[in-house]
Amino acid sequence: MIPYAIEAKQQYDKIKLLEYCVAITNEGGGYLVLGISDSPPRKVVGTKAFPNVGEIKSFILSKLHFRVEVYELQHSDGRVLVFEIPSRPAGQPQHLNGTYLMRSGEELVPMTPDQLRRIFSEKESHWLAQAAKTDVSGDEVVALLDTQAYFDLMKLPYPSTREGVLTRLASEKLITAKDGNWIITNLAAILFAKRLDAFSLALARKAPRVVIYKGINKLQTQEDKPSTQGYAVAFEGLVDFVHSAAPQNHYIEQLMREEVKMFPKQALRELIANALVHQLCIA
Repeated sequence: MIPYAIEAKQQYDKIKLLEYCVAITNEGGGYLVLGISDSPPRKVVGTKAFPNVGEIKSFILSKLHFRVEVYELQHSDGRVLVFEIPSRPAGQPQHLNGTYLMRSGEELVPMTPDQLRRIFSEKESHWLAQAAKTDVSGDEVVALLDTQAYFDLMKLPYPSTREGVLTRLASEKLITAKDGNWIITNLAAILFAKRLDAFSLALARKAPRVVIYKGINKLQTQEDKPSTQGYAVAFEGLVDFVHSAAPQNHYIEQLMREEVKMFPKQALRELIANALVHQLCIA
């Protein structure tokens, strides 16, 4: 989605901000940018709105009950605020005080009954069983998914024909046949995608990522390892990354006053697996 820009040089109404967050999440997520001119040619004009970024994040969460990330950027022409708004969950339109909003041109309007019915019907099947990509040829299935990784993880020999590969994936409900082609499910993509951003923005946002911070807070990043691959494909690489980045020994001065051994790889695998599942669930 193209970022939606609002000038807001001095201030911006909190209720209007909430309305835009609701409308954008209902449309699949996107970005709202304050401090950019409203009409072309877009220029940075700066904004003084919401000087306390943490406070406005907490306000949005308390009112809408979903998390919006807010980034404060310092440009040579002024301060810019970027609101990263996630997509709504499948089958769950978001509302503000009972009004389900969407955008219509430059205006915010209530969603129609037909639009709401379409969203509610998404819950008829589990999100993981829903389509990540439709009308895909057999060659495209193999090009989009790391099928070799699937057979390696299952400890199965790789089939000698493409049809054998597709039949096995279909038996696991990772893909389903339709009208001579295939549907790739969200489950297949989230686990075995060679590149999640080849599917959709929503799936790309669920990509695994490991961040190592300095100290006990999140003020300073030491290492940042994002991945564009599916979770099963990227997993061992993330384990190796954490294992190589962690010191072999760590001295805990305040808690135990003794030297302790850091995590072996098997413990790291379990820790990272749990973290990735949590990341997937909240993304």
